[in-house]
Amino acid sequence: MTQLIGKTAIVTGASSGIGIAITKELAKEGANVVLAARNKEKLENIASEIGVEENILYVQTDVTKQQDVSLLVERAKLDFGRVDIYVNNAGRMASSRVLEGSISDWEQMIDINIKGVLYGIHSILPDMLENKSGHIVNIASDSGFEVIERLTVYCATKFAVRAISTGLEKELANTGVRTTNISPGMVETPLSSKSPFETDRKKLEPADIAKAVVFAVTQPEHVNVNEITVRPV
Repeated sequence: MTQLIGKTAIVTGASSGIGIAITKELAKEGANVVLAARNKEKLENIASEIGVEENILYVQTDVTKQQDVSLLVERAKLDFGRVDIYVNNAGRMASSRVLEGSISDWEQMIDINIKGVLYGIHSILPDMLENKSGHIVNIASDSGFEVIERLTVYCATKFAVRAISTGLEKELANTGVRTTNISPGMVETPLSSKSPFETDRKKLEPADIAKAVVFAVTQPEHVNVNEITVRPV
């Protein structure tokens, strides 16, 4: 399928799990895809695996640094002219109980899960508004709907992503720029495989979330899919 030929998408957190799957699905649809993550070697390997060199760019990026994110967008525009889709996928789940007081873990989650999302939006939005088109996709979590006792701080960051997405949708009304919030349940990734919870049912596959992204960004221009929740059966 080639629904996204001529479109350019940036995917953060593209070096593992859901990010890899999103990258592959967008490339399969014909999009130029810009992979962003901190691990350059992993990005190189993924780009090589996709194997469409003229449509793939990777940029080593730390989303907790605003300058890195701004340079990511500028590099994408330099190579492909413009950015049509921005997927805020980079995220971190760490020690999240308030009673444990793991401040460094809290700060990392806030910096990646919240600030990283805002830096991405801030960097890409002026061009999208000028073009009167574009699509911002934020990957949140079903933990953004209900607080889990062992994940208090993580849930707080994902509640924030949903709030940002909801507010952004209202701010962007009648601008031509669309936004979608996608909230996955437990997904089979290197992170979740270490979890002792929810072992009694099959987890989602990263490709399930990637297909939700493609569904949202391939709707007709007058259709804005604001919220998608994807949970295991």
